[in-house]
Amino acid sequence: MNREDRSEERPLGPSFGCPVGRADHAQILLGHGGGGLLTHRLLEQVFRPAFTNPLLDARHDGAVLTVGSERLAFTTDSYVVRPLFFPGGDIGTLAVNGTINDLTMCGARPLFLSVAFILEEGLPIEILYRVVASMRQAAQSAGVQIVTGDTKVVDRGKGDGLYINTAGVGLIMHGLTIAPTAIRPGDAVLLSGDIGRHGMAIMAVREGLEFETTIISDCAAVAEPVQELLTAGIEVHCLRDLTRGGLATALVEIAEAARLHIHLEETAIPIQEEVRGACEILGLDPLYVANEGRFVCFVPLAQKEAALDILRQYPVATDAHQIGEVREGTEGLVTIKGTLGTSRVLDMLSGEQLPRIC
Repeated sequence: MNREDRSEERPLGPSFGCPVGRADHAQILLGHGGGGLLTHRLLEQVFRPAFTNPLLDARHDGAVLTVGSERLAFTTDSYVVRPLFFPGGDIGTLAVNGTINDLTMCGARPLFLSVAFILEEGLPIEILYRVVASMRQAAQSAGVQIVTGDTKVVDRGKGDGLYINTAGVGLIMHGLTIAPTAIRPGDAVLLSGDIGRHGMAIMAVREGLEFETTIISDCAAVAEPVQELLTAGIEVHCLRDLTRGGLATALVEIAEAARLHIHLEETAIPIQEEVRGACEILGLDPLYVANEGRFVCFVPLAQKEAALDILRQYPVATDAHQIGEVREGTEGLVTIKGTLGTSRVLDMLSGEQLPRIC
């Protein structure tokens, strides 16, 4: 659904003075979890009116909190991926790395995590052992500790095996404000690597797609290269990891929050041929496919080369490129120049491309 189509849906029923307003749908759809337009509406029409405060209204990957003389980042996330195990990871590594990355996008050094397990009756204990071992390894590799948690068990058939919720705390050790509202015209938009691998790795397993080489999820923690950018004095304006909704949705959200125009060069965006082929088979646009180890970084143009040199030193960002720039102009607009030289507008998807991929 494009912007012109959005007026066709009408709020349902009277509000009866409810302080959280009215949603566009009477029931939750899978698309409400896809990270696109329906997710955006759910946040804007239900959650933000109910819980509004300056910290939440920053619309970041986590909250930046001031406690005494320290600045902390705090975030939480839930994981319902199906299948539980996929090429390149599993629900456990996904939960740990995803929470670490959300803290990192706030400019924080991740320190502590909590984990809560929702277990379905009948889940083999061996699967739980494997997931817990993956989480331990991912946390140790990133230098974070899992320090608290919870366990619940639901009836057979009510939990799809295993769901995980995580929360994390990190320490911000610099004076920068890293947020969508901090980007400026002239900023370079840097992408840390190829896109679309996580979503396509999940779908290849589900659909039984076979390629000459297996598509491996990009699931990884990205704290190291980001911390090095900050240590080196790069003036990072904004960071965003490209999870649900992919590259396109993340940039639309940033452009709308910053009230600026972001322009991209499609030929600069790296996509593996296997991923491109899988997207063509399934009728998907890789710009909207989820990633779990990729991020965009907004820096002043003068620091672009220094930032790229730093990113490319790390395995999770060896293929980092500049893919666009921030411009004055139409507020909240994201455009992309295609391979034929013509430009088009990128918008949020209205529905769900790939359910249950994180």
